[in-house]
Amino acid sequence: MPDSTEEELEKKLDNNNNSEYVRLVIPNELRAHEVDTESESQSRKNPLVWWIKAAVWCSITVLLLLIFAKWGVPFLVEKVLFPLLQWEATAFGRPVLALVLVASLALFPVFLVPSGPSMWLAGMIFGYGLGFVIIMVGTTIGMILPYLIGLLFRDRIHQWLKRWPKKAAMIRLAGEGSWFHQFKVVALFRVSPFPYTIFNYAVVVTNMRFWPYLCGSVAGMIPEAFIYIYSGRLIRTLADVQYRNHHLTPVEIIYNVISFVVAIITTVAFTIYAKRTLKHLETAEANGECSPAIENNRGFELGKLPLEKYKNTPVF
Repeated sequence: MPDSTEEELEKKLDNNNNSEYVRLVIPNELRAHEVDTESESQSRKNPLVWWIKAAVWCSITVLLLLIFAKWGVPFLVEKVLFPLLQWEATAFGRPVLALVLVASLALFPVFLVPSGPSMWLAGMIFGYGLGFVIIMVGTTIGMILPYLIGLLFRDRIHQWLKRWPKKAAMIRLAGEGSWFHQFKVVALFRVSPFPYTIFNYAVVVTNMRFWPYLCGSVAGMIPEAFIYIYSGRLIRTLADVQYRNHHLTPVEIIYNVISFVVAIITTVAFTIYAKRTLKHLETAEANGECSPAIENNRGFELGKLPLEKYKNTPVF
């Protein structure tokens, strides 16, 4: 009897263990299988969803551009551009106007104000030669001032960047590596859609040196300066055609159309190249594939900013 009782107890225990296995393990396996199936189905749907969203956004963008071209551009030209051109022709001499544009290009970035309108005006009024000089002088000063001001508030800027760790990780790339690496990354930031007014201040919390920052900023601004000058000249040409009875010859029409297409392609190409290169550098750093020069010059660990180290480090 005792043996039979022990056998029955063992069977019950085995049954209980099996039931526990069925209740706990098998449903988990089924659940894992269901998760895999759902992830596969989602991965199949993702490209389709992406294309649908892209088509919708493209349609909305085209519609907004058509609306702007139909009603927005004539309104801006008639109510803003043409009166502005008349005002500058009568209120200021060209030397004074050049100084006003340089001052606006230098001061707007300090207050985080985009300086695009001033670049357009420089292109419309002074053309490619003097307009380019005005833009480069003004923007160079406008990149130096925020950098020097940011040095006074490095700790506050660092605390502010903690709120956006992804942006901070991107900015950190600029301060790593050799002189040429810093120069290249800064130039890419200038070409990319990253807000340059924020970059001017945020870069001070990295190990970025002054001269690669300045040289890279100037090099990155050259393509943007020509794009703004060209678009400003094109806007002035359209204003002359609309309100000053200026007639374009077939050669001028062909030139404007081809140059407009080339400007768009160049802008898109520079932007895509800059974004891809920065993304590649970010991925390489995340995977630990940085070069020895970068590894030996690491700085700016988010959350650990040794201010005493920077106080003893020369800026230039």
